[in-house]
Amino acid sequence: MSSEIPAPTEPTTDAAAEAADQHDPTAAPVERPKTTGLHVGDAKPGVAKVDPIIVADGVRRTFGGLTAVDVEHLEIPRGAITALIGPNGAGKTTLFNLLTGFDKPNEGTWTFDGKSLSGVPAFKVARLGQVRTFQLTKALGLLTVLENMKLGATGQRGERFWSSLIPALWRKQDAKIEARAMGLLAKFKLDAKAPDFAASLSGGQRKLLEMARALMSEPKLVMLDEPMAGVNPALTQSLLDHILDLKDEGMTVLFVEHDMHMVRHIADWVIVMAEGKVVAEGDPYSVMRDPAVIDAYLGAHQELDLGVVTGRVTAEEADPTTDAAASTSVDADELASAGTAEAEAEFAPDTEEKKK
Repeated sequence: MSSEIPAPTEPTTDAAAEAADQHDPTAAPVERPKTTGLHVGDAKPGVAKVDPIIVADGVRRTFGGLTAVDVEHLEIPRGAITALIGPNGAGKTTLFNLLTGFDKPNEGTWTFDGKSLSGVPAFKVARLGQVRTFQLTKALGLLTVLENMKLGATGQRGERFWSSLIPALWRKQDAKIEARAMGLLAKFKLDAKAPDFAASLSGGQRKLLEMARALMSEPKLVMLDEPMAGVNPALTQSLLDHILDLKDEGMTVLFVEHDMHMVRHIADWVIVMAEGKVVAEGDPYSVMRDPAVIDAYLGAHQELDLGVVTGRVTAEEADPTTDAAASTSVDADELASAGTAEAEAEFAPDTEEKKK
């Protein structure tokens, strides 16, 4: 990976670096059309997809007496953005680890793009075009941003022992890889950071670097584990746009996320997990209106825009995925009192009244 790169940039604070890379924060996000017609028949757990890129059957993973994943049948639609949601401990990340070869199931089979991945190690899974990012970023801090990017390219001649000794064999390919890496860094607004150590990046910039590095292998499926976790709000819209761009460029996206407004905004399809099982599937609007899903996994009142309820914004400015009319008719104090009462009832000691 020997090549000339620009001189290191002057160090900046995380906030300043992120602010410099962002769109106009006052600009409203541009709505992009959702992909529809993804499933066959009624939307329910394990529903068949028109063109699945992943098909899993009987995947089960236990840790001692705890069943972390118990998926009877699951299909991930091709060419769409699918969100995997559920409470902490639902088995989402464990399922990610199984599908990408970072863990082995006790039983079950699954295919990616028609090829069986059962027992295939993670590095071979990545070579087939299925890549992932992590909730805790895996950037190599003592390599530069550009070097991190170049590591993501596959089939590099310079990585073989004997050919690495003869630069003429790999120099031309290395130049092409570097050009592609710089192009992706420019797209993710990280090109100015190319010569800097990855350890100097902020949390949000590391998320961007990890996503950009994943694209170096030209994948078919990108799996993102909580891409918004720990990200400065200034970078949120930029990350959303980049995830939407992946679909526009022909890739399939599967991501784990707890931010329900993000899920509503970008997901074409939603899969809900609880206690290791898939308990619901559907488009984001139908899933989030399912009373059982709302009460058990998302919390009540997801249909309300709390900005309207509290008077901070008008009904005309309400989130379009919420019920603006219902939000205007709700009293904020009564809503808060009801939530407090529910919480007290949930965590109160068992009493004869509660048992009834």
